[in-house]
Amino acid sequence: MRLVRFLTGDQIRYGILEGDRICELLRPYFDNIVPMETTYPLAEVRLLAPSRPSKMLCIGVNYRDHAAELKKTMPEEPVLFIKPPTALAGPGDPIIYPKGVGRIDHEAELAIVIRRRCRNVPIAKADAAILGYTCFNDVTARELQAKDGQWTRAKSFDTFGVVGPWIETAPGNPNHLAVTCRLNGAVRQQSNTDQLAFNCQHLVSWISRIMTLEPGDVIATGTPSGIGPMQIGDTVEVEIEGIGILANPVTAEHEHPKVTHVQ
Repeated sequence: MRLVRFLTGDQIRYGILEGDRICELLRPYFDNIVPMETTYPLAEVRLLAPSRPSKMLCIGVNYRDHAAELKKTMPEEPVLFIKPPTALAGPGDPIIYPKGVGRIDHEAELAIVIRRRCRNVPIAKADAAILGYTCFNDVTARELQAKDGQWTRAKSFDTFGVVGPWIETAPGNPNHLAVTCRLNGAVRQQSNTDQLAFNCQHLVSWISRIMTLEPGDVIATGTPSGIGPMQIGDTVEVEIEGIGILANPVTAEHEHPKVTHVQ
């Protein structure tokens, strides 16, 4: 089942995507999925980021091939950082290239979306806390990351947490899905989630021992090797097997003096 948030007119609604039509849900968000008879053609609405997370929790150095690329040893525990909800962007939204930050990179990732409020989740019960999975682009100002020695500024600019295009509740085994990133159609990253050092269930359990997870929170599971720069005018695509394709253009900051995307 593919769960979506979408804009029709000036109204944000929730629905189930079935083919080329969206069946609206009775209640906002996905805590109680009750379809209505109202449907919308996909071509006539605008898909938004499929959840409104209170926080985007991201994992660094979680692919063995990426650790080798960075010449780092695999960490003993997950490396955790947070993107603010103001960094959220959705499918088709422009990734805004901030002035004066130097290089910005794409990082293709599988993301987990949390179903319900939870804390101290055992690994064996982690699947019950997961609503589904989506694509994520952990956009990073690489030079600022190196300059600061920590990651908050480099990872937190508006539009640097790209999520979508929908939440897939049953993508197959989330710990064995192909992950691909294309820049202007050329493959830049290609791996599989079977290369994760800490798998999806482990991450949900481990993070929930640190903080309460809220419905709609996003856990980005890490990126494989092949990270690289994006330029203004580029189009970047993150594709996850069993889920779909998240595509976004990269645009200059001066083209967007005001926020133009709807979260």
